[in-house]
Amino acid sequence: MANDRSARLLARLLAGAGVVHFLAPKPFDAMVPERLPGSARAWTYASGVAEIAVAAAIAAPRTRRAGALAAAGLFAAVFPANVKMAYDWRDRPAPLKALAYGRLPGQVPLIAWALHTARTAGETAPQPRP
Repeated sequence: MANDRSARLLARLLAGAGVVHFLAPKPFDAMVPERLPGSARAWTYASGVAEIAVAAAIAAPRTRRAGALAAAGLFAAVFPANVKMAYDWRDRPAPLKALAYGRLPGQVPLIAWALHTARTAGETAPQPRP
């Protein structure tokens, strides 16, 4: 079913991103706004754990709706980090600047995807008539 395939893809995207927070945390540390209390590394790891947990919730059909709603919230919550990255990279070469600026509107389709996954969670494919 297409909805299930889409949900599994979203879960893999989130799980992969979460794992990268642990394998290569430095770029994520740099995106953490200084105004947040605690260390940037703690926020990097916490967001990695959140992404992995949300991925697991989306992967399981019974928790898919809640997980997808949490994913939409998570995508919105990390938007300030993307703004910080765009600001910090404003003087970088054009390709890097484009990458940083491109992340900003890129959150919109991610949020829409998560909301669509939440709306369609639990739907089953129509059964053929005998």
